[in-house]
Amino acid sequence: MVEIPSKVKGAHFNLYKLEQQLEPMGYMIGGNWDYDHGYFDYKMDAENKGYHFLRIPFKAIDGQLDSRNCTVECGNPFILSHIYQIGLDDHAYTSNFTASFDQFSEPVDKDGMVPDEYVVAGKALVQELESNLLPD
Repeated sequence: MVEIPSKVKGAHFNLYKLEQQLEPMGYMIGGNWDYDHGYFDYKMDAENKGYHFLRIPFKAIDGQLDSRNCTVECGNPFILSHIYQIGLDDHAYTSNFTASFDQFSEPVDKDGMVPDEYVVAGKALVQELESNLLPD
């Protein structure tokens, strides 16, 4: 994980309006959210053995995330690399019941090394984010 300092850290937004602004830029709310916090993810790359995301964390400061009038505060953006293993997981145990839920191999590294090229690209994305979200 590599944090990228940003002026969006600490900024407050209406979540619905923020989502409307970020979706056309390629961001989507990641599946790892709860009623009080979540992440906007920008998929920078999906190599044949992993994913690289620019992630914008946010937390609810007024309301819950599933309500239309929720206000959120953004955290510091960071780049996350998720490296997964290719092939079968040799240490996995599944029964007929669990196989329907756990179909994928365990990741090799949930927080893999972030190559320099993604750090450079992430900084450019954060500058674009700031120019689109924050007034001059």
